[in-house]
Amino acid sequence: MTEQSTDLRESVRMRYAEAAVQVTEGGTACCGTQPVEVDENFGSPLYAADERDALPAEAVAASLGCGNPTAVAELREGDRVLDLGSGGGIDVLLSARRVGPTGKAYGLDMTDEMLQLALGNARKAGATNVEFLKGTIESIPLPADTIDVVVSNCVINLSVDKPAVFAETFRVLRPGGRVGISDVVALTPEQRAERGDCVGCIAGALSFAEYRQGLEAAGFTDVEITPTHPVADGMHSAIVHATKPAPAQ
Repeated sequence: MTEQSTDLRESVRMRYAEAAVQVTEGGTACCGTQPVEVDENFGSPLYAADERDALPAEAVAASLGCGNPTAVAELREGDRVLDLGSGGGIDVLLSARRVGPTGKAYGLDMTDEMLQLALGNARKAGATNVEFLKGTIESIPLPADTIDVVVSNCVINLSVDKPAVFAETFRVLRPGGRVGISDVVALTPEQRAERGDCVGCIAGALSFAEYRQGLEAAGFTDVEITPTHPVADGMHSAIVHATKPAPAQ
């Protein structure tokens, strides 16, 4: 990893650590003041009221995402789910409820403060089928072919090595496994470059074409990228679906 990439990752880690501390102290998390404000396009307003009401307030307050991946990931009873960049745990806890006691939901985060917050939220929710792991989404600390569904919420756009994220996601998924990701996607690379800021909520977003190419290069098929709502000029929240092919019969 280059020195610049290391610096960018540390900037992201520090920003999310600060957000976790804010929530722990009774405030509300935010992605940062630049380049967009955190409004109804981000965070807890994107979840249904009944989902928010069933979770600890701290899990809801720590939500920094641009969508609700658990609502579109087609989770099934008994699935093993991995949330990349799990933050305060909102998507892990919602996933755990959907997959039931025979399933399991993992959360992966590189920030100690967020992991501590998520563990506390899991205890408050009484969730027994969850596990939080420390690590980066470019090097997932799970064996190959062990996960049924990978979800993520406005995190991959912050990665300093997106090809590694796609390759690692493909590796840990079982054949026939699938992804249901919410992420910020740029209309074009030029519009992404105009946005600047490497730590803000919409930083580093791939264009629609780049996202598709990245997933397909990692081996995914049935790639679908569906914009849901604009989050800034030339930038949209989008739902990303893809599948790890099963062996031919």
